[in-house]
Amino acid sequence: MAHFLELKADGLQAIRSINPRLMSYNVEMTEVTGGTFWKAYTEGQIAGTEEFPKLEGGFSNHTAMAGLMQYYPPIDTTNEKLISLAKAFGPVWIRVSGTWATKTYYDFDGTTGGKAPEGYQSVLTREQWSNIIGFVKAVGGKLLVSASNCAGDHKDGGALDLTQIKKLFALTDELGGRIDAFEFMNEPNMLQISGAPVGYTFEDYVRDQDIANAWVKENYPECLIVGPCNTGMTDTSIEDSPMAKMGSGIGNMMTMGTVHDLMRGHQVPMDVYSYHYYNGISERLASVMPTGHWPAEAAHTDAYLAVAPGCAMMNAPARDKYVPGGEMWVTESGDAGGGGDTWASTYLDVLRTLNELGSFCTITDGVIFHNTLASSDYGFLQHGSFDPRPNYFAALLWNRLMGNTCYAVSAPQTEGAHVYAHSRKDGKDGYCYLVINNSLTEETTVNLPCDATLYTLSGNGNMRSKVMYLNGAPLTLGEGNALPCLDGKAISAGEHKLPAGSCTFIVI
Repeated sequence: MAHFLELKADGLQAIRSINPRLMSYNVEMTEVTGGTFWKAYTEGQIAGTEEFPKLEGGFSNHTAMAGLMQYYPPIDTTNEKLISLAKAFGPVWIRVSGTWATKTYYDFDGTTGGKAPEGYQSVLTREQWSNIIGFVKAVGGKLLVSASNCAGDHKDGGALDLTQIKKLFALTDELGGRIDAFEFMNEPNMLQISGAPVGYTFEDYVRDQDIANAWVKENYPECLIVGPCNTGMTDTSIEDSPMAKMGSGIGNMMTMGTVHDLMRGHQVPMDVYSYHYYNGISERLASVMPTGHWPAEAAHTDAYLAVAPGCAMMNAPARDKYVPGGEMWVTESGDAGGGGDTWASTYLDVLRTLNELGSFCTITDGVIFHNTLASSDYGFLQHGSFDPRPNYFAALLWNRLMGNTCYAVSAPQTEGAHVYAHSRKDGKDGYCYLVINNSLTEETTVNLPCDATLYTLSGNGNMRSKVMYLNGAPLTLGEGNALPCLDGKAISAGEHKLPAGSCTFIVI
């Protein structure tokens, strides 16, 4: 169905001011230390011409499946290209966490010889952490971390030993850095696969979360306490969740807790409520979790785009209950759990990414951490080469154009017309609109009340293009890894047609 939209130059009602670091990202601990992470898709799988092989086995041992994972050496966070591209985003939060972090030993004295002690899985060295602190400083970021919480941190089988957490904060201080926010454990509502000790319960988690958070509050009162980092559910059943396709697939194979399980009886108040959002389960896990997977043919649909705002709306009441007055942070976000779908690195996923940013601001204030900066197929940058993917340029344009005041728009949120409005990032009067035409067959017509600047993103006729186009020009790095021209096109007042399958920023 074709749509006709009337855009206004004034008179919109402000909804809220948003966190200027809304668009942020993860650097997984496995990237820092080196380790296994999701295996890269082939060129044919990314293009959609090669079928993804079916995998056998259960979800609980997915990290041991050779077909799913591969070893990656530590990422070079001192790389000039990486720093330059990350710095271009402007101020961000950087989260160093992930399932790998829960079983990482901090060998800052160099005594292990690179071999993880009993009860741990990997080793973080002083040099690696020093490089992370240097990277955060270089890009003007703020640092969020989670801690280890594995068998090695419970040597007597009892409560959490704070030795590891104290070491991490102490070395950060010594290096002249700062841990700005602390999220005790990654995805604790899936204890069976999140690295916790065997037999660890939700009651144990609540006890240890309080132990860790109390120590941080006492010794680093300016550090934000973030949690509980749940995935998929709040206090509702799986069937009631907007992530039902994902949640039911996981829930059939393991015990999943709710936010209430993670917060029942907690004593130390939190500053920020956190959860994880993915738009289902990737092709990697589709054969063992078929109910959790969306096919590529659905990745532009209203139902698919509705998952992100649905998760935000589901989590908002839990935030109000457990962290009243706090911001809401999506501390992991991407197109699909399990390392992303084959199209995560293509233009097709840009529609989901930009719609998530736009819709989130209409619901609440907070931060969204894209997973990841430079690893796996859903990273902003390709692992190793650090070449930008379409989502990188989409996020870069969001940060450059969309201001910190979110406005209400009267346009319907429906196929061909997902419309969001913000103040202008340059501080001038007017608005920056984002219009997502997720119809793959129909143009959307916008009527402009005055002259404007247009930034139309597309796959140039190929939704699974690995290169995104801005007003018809390919977005690729130039000589010396220089960013391409990101200027918009001046257009006059009146009617303009936005192509099918396009995302357009309009500054008026």
